[in-house]
Amino acid sequence: MSQGFDPRKHVAVNPERVSHTSSTDYPGHFADEDHSWNPAKFKKRLAVRIERLSNRSIEFDLVGVDASIANAFRRILLAEVPTVCIERVYVHNNTSIIVDEVLAHRLGLIPLNVDPRFMDYPGGQPTDRDTIVFKLCTKCERRRNAPRDAKDPAQLYINHEVLSSQLEWVPQGEQATVMSANPPAPSNPNIVLAKLRPGQEIEIELHAVKGLGKDHAKFSPVATASYRLLPKIILKKEIPPHLAEKFQKLVDESQARRETMSREVYRHPEFEGCVQLARVRNHFLFNIESEGFYPPERLLPEAIQVMRSKIRTIREAAQSLLQDVSVVEDVEMDER
Repeated sequence: MSQGFDPRKHVAVNPERVSHTSSTDYPGHFADEDHSWNPAKFKKRLAVRIERLSNRSIEFDLVGVDASIANAFRRILLAEVPTVCIERVYVHNNTSIIVDEVLAHRLGLIPLNVDPRFMDYPGGQPTDRDTIVFKLCTKCERRRNAPRDAKDPAQLYINHEVLSSQLEWVPQGEQATVMSANPPAPSNPNIVLAKLRPGQEIEIELHAVKGLGKDHAKFSPVATASYRLLPKIILKKEIPPHLAEKFQKLVDESQARRETMSREVYRHPEFEGCVQLARVRNHFLFNIESEGFYPPERLLPEAIQVMRSKIRTIREAAQSLLQDVSVVEDVEMDER
């Protein structure tokens, strides 16, 4: 039988509402108890376990932190991990049915396989340190040897679709040397940008820069970054043997991780008082889908690095403030 409900560790999922959602003013601290910071204890409680990993997504458990920390990582992943995207589009010729503004918007959303560590943030005149140049030149023509009864555009025309793979990198300055190991290109070569018919053509130049998701969503390195609390099924008393199969169809304790918390079990009077649904307060199930340069397993370390940078900035500001206060106090003492 599962351990009982603990309001310090669990969030209760009741038939009509969710209770015990609020944490204390200082997470993990309770009145008349010693909860002083202990790095050894924190390290022992902290755990990160990868449950599933693919080329574009990752599911992992983050255990032993407060919701404020988990949510900070989620928000950093969405808005503050830098990437490189197309920012400026110079249209020299566009006779397709897609207007220039819509085409430029579609181009800006193409995820690029460019390491942002090689780039500086843009400022003033573009240079080879902060701008990557692409060009796109394509023209649709009729295929001369196409079958008469063909209806498929791929058989009838040449370049009937404009794909992201047709973006051609134009090295600037030392970029050909620095980025030769991993030439800039779209991470997905099969994104359809436009469809053309004979006589239509597109000729454009594109400038990509480094940016953050908080400035524009196209710079976000993830398609989605979300988490949920680990479900927990707490049995209050034994289930009668003749009802065990029915109970398992409603809630399966062995598959608690997949429990959707539908609360269907609460609708059956024969199970009243038998079970308490809850979620573990400090156990977060993360699901992240990567887009662009970063492999999914690298995204959390990048978010941690950004958070460490923020903490460093706050610490330096606090130290500077304390020094200023100390100087003011010394001046006041001298005046006296």
